[in-house]
Amino acid sequence: MEDQQLHKNSRLVKVDSAESWNFYVSQAKNQGCPIVAHFTAAWCIPSVFMNSFFEDLASSYKDALFLIVDVDEVKEVAKRLEVKAMPTFIFLKDGNAMDKLVGANPDEIKKRVDGFVQSSRVVHIA
Repeated sequence: MEDQQLHKNSRLVKVDSAESWNFYVSQAKNQGCPIVAHFTAAWCIPSVFMNSFFEDLASSYKDALFLIVDVDEVKEVAKRLEVKAMPTFIFLKDGNAMDKLVGANPDEIKKRVDGFVQSSRVVHIA
């Protein structure tokens, strides 16, 4: 797994294989950590435009794992999750897709990430 890029000050990882996808999803599931996955493609200008926005989001939400998945590098995962257009953002909890957003809409993505992370927080009652 040494190929993964873990970005400074955030939980943002570039996934480069189905095996690494499975590893990170399994780890997050075991830790009760929600995942926000950005399915992108180098040839898709709106996807590339969203990369820096996604990195900024990841640094704002320490309670979630943010994964960047290039659909041309990790076709199996994109197909399994029925990603048909880029950019696609998929929200996963306990290894299951809970929500999907297609398109480069920063305001809507931020709103959905905020709601998703808030709803995923475990509330401890004393």
